[in-house]
Amino acid sequence: MAKRTFSTLETFLIFLLVMMTAITVALLSLLFITSGTIENHKDSGNHGFPTTQTSPVSQDTIATQASPVTCTSEPPLFQNFSGYHIGVGRADCTGQVADINLMGYGKSGQNARGILTRLYSRAFIMAEPTGPNRRIVFVSVDIGMISQRLRLEVLNRLQSKYGSLYRRDNVILSGIHTHSGPAGYFQYTIFVIASEGFSNRTFEYMVTGIVKSIEIAHENMKPAKIFINKGDIEGVQINRSPTSYLRNPQSERARYSSNTDKEMLLLKIVDLNGDDMEKNKGYLPGQVRIYVIENFSYILIINAGEDDASFLMLFQPGMCIAKGPGRDMIDSTQIIGRTIYQRAKELYASASQEVTGPLASAHQWVNMTDVTVWLNSTHTAKTCKPALGYSFAAGTIDGVGGLNITQGKTEGDPFWDTIRDQLFGKPSEEIKECHKPKPVLLHTGELSKPHPWHPDIVDVQIITLGSLAITAIPGEFTTMSGRRFREAVQAEFASYGMKNMTIIISGLCNVYSHYITTYEEYQAQRYEAASTIYGPHTLSAYIQLFRGLAKAIATDTVANMSSGPEPPFFKQLMIPLIPNIEDKPPIGRNFGDVLEPVKPKYRVGEVAEVTFVGANPKNSAENRTHQTFLTVEKYENTTASWQIMYNDASWETRFYWHKGFLGRSNATIEWHIPDTVQPGIYRIRYFGHNRKMEILKPAVILPFEGISSIFEVVTT
Repeated sequence: MAKRTFSTLETFLIFLLVMMTAITVALLSLLFITSGTIENHKDSGNHGFPTTQTSPVSQDTIATQASPVTCTSEPPLFQNFSGYHIGVGRADCTGQVADINLMGYGKSGQNARGILTRLYSRAFIMAEPTGPNRRIVFVSVDIGMISQRLRLEVLNRLQSKYGSLYRRDNVILSGIHTHSGPAGYFQYTIFVIASEGFSNRTFEYMVTGIVKSIEIAHENMKPAKIFINKGDIEGVQINRSPTSYLRNPQSERARYSSNTDKEMLLLKIVDLNGDDMEKNKGYLPGQVRIYVIENFSYILIINAGEDDASFLMLFQPGMCIAKGPGRDMIDSTQIIGRTIYQRAKELYASASQEVTGPLASAHQWVNMTDVTVWLNSTHTAKTCKPALGYSFAAGTIDGVGGLNITQGKTEGDPFWDTIRDQLFGKPSEEIKECHKPKPVLLHTGELSKPHPWHPDIVDVQIITLGSLAITAIPGEFTTMSGRRFREAVQAEFASYGMKNMTIIISGLCNVYSHYITTYEEYQAQRYEAASTIYGPHTLSAYIQLFRGLAKAIATDTVANMSSGPEPPFFKQLMIPLIPNIEDKPPIGRNFGDVLEPVKPKYRVGEVAEVTFVGANPKNSAENRTHQTFLTVEKYENTTASWQIMYNDASWETRFYWHKGFLGRSNATIEWHIPDTVQPGIYRIRYFGHNRKMEILKPAVILPFEGISSIFEVVTT
């Protein structure tokens, strides 16, 4: 073998990698508490949640039951249905907007430094008012994905307040998959390291927001109806691994006109008077939303990854290479967002097919490292302990990696293998053999210090509303994976009398386990396949498990299912690497003072901008004196008062935080004046919180405000 040489740049980068890894390991050793940190409740009510099992059966028994027999009579579940009571709730879950990593990039320096739009949790509760009083809850949260720790804590707090009403089986938490929201709310080590620590501030804010949205929905339930509509949408998504897609059988690909799923499915909720329940009319932008379940199998891969920008927090420039139809990411986001909104609006207006029928739910915890998969009637395969392949480190077209590794690697690299072995030990032959042809870069399933690096136990869950089934997927399907999954689950329902079911794939639910490719796509070992952590038969395992849930719902035997092994809940996690320090204004200045004033006059299309003496915005996640960082206000002559026209949830505003030295910082607010603005006299207000620290006293968080001078907006 020829001796490998490295350039000066490569040698320097390797040195930096080794040093950073050594520092990380040292910090982990110091900051983690590894003993007595797992709460196991296997015999104490499932983390406080009631179970529904009566005669437990093994996972393998459920997965390998005899061939289904078609039912000719009406399923017992569909008897005595009498309509829905529905509640809708929305609560803020923005959390930190500065001094925290953004979720999903896995790169140092991808830190939030402001806000474009706020992040919300939106809860929808559907209940049957009579009979067994079945109910289901779907929560859409404007974050990257749901972490297991987040779900367990939400369920624990719901159990404390509502008893057995809201449980692991009838509550789905789903992330929208923005990578431009805060990180730091995971408990497994691989994500903790990528997040540069666990942020209890962010975690608590998210939990509180999710629970609050459910509480609001619970308190506002009333008789209502649901209508469904669907239609294709063009120009908002691409498949970022088309060569992997081509690995699927040609006969299968020939059934579809595209390598992406273009169908949008929408649910419209109205009360018995026909009034909308999803839209909060009369509120500022950011507080109005048509509820759309996006039935894209591949979670809206938009123009090389622009899905990240759907709810975009402002990030350091030059750190993202995604391209779109606009001038930049924000412009592309607006173009794509408007396209999606217009199609959703059309489907909403014409939705006439009512959703009726009983509610049901089924859930299991599954050890995904040890699932026996029946490939056919005579052959089986197994899932694997988690592992990440080389192409995971390569990244993909919407964000390449930094280690000079390319996608599609089916062989390891002796240099990187040696570094891995020295730092973490060698992967076992078992895990290497199980994951083939994936060359194992990180054998996360065999790393348990200071806590497990990846989840072994995941949630599988289905909730149904009549002929509509929402499947909660703990990861991300590729296009063909989603198509195979939908067909299999739909066929299972049909086999037991529930025909023509509409199967919705809701990704990023309950716990995160990376990607799920088809077996054929797995052979290509591009980014998604290298990130399919349970091995080449992951998709087959999920299909098998969800078919078991579908059968249980269709035959009304959910109560007979085993709840499965309960996941752990780790108490002590690595604290964030960015310390809390005291905020200080410049000498002779106060917090909120104007440093760079607005101009006296602006025209439509221009940007009004003002800079204030600021404080770290993360202080505002602890103290909710103000619900926004900014307002744009118009003076009304008739009432001699200032009226709020825009806030930090408005698309037209930007809030930037500029971090200085020794606790000093500035805050810049921009208002991009839209064509629809009313001419008149305006001002901009800034709301912040500063951290004050005194010797031998606990830190205190103090609110402050800043106000710009007035300025005029004219239309010509």
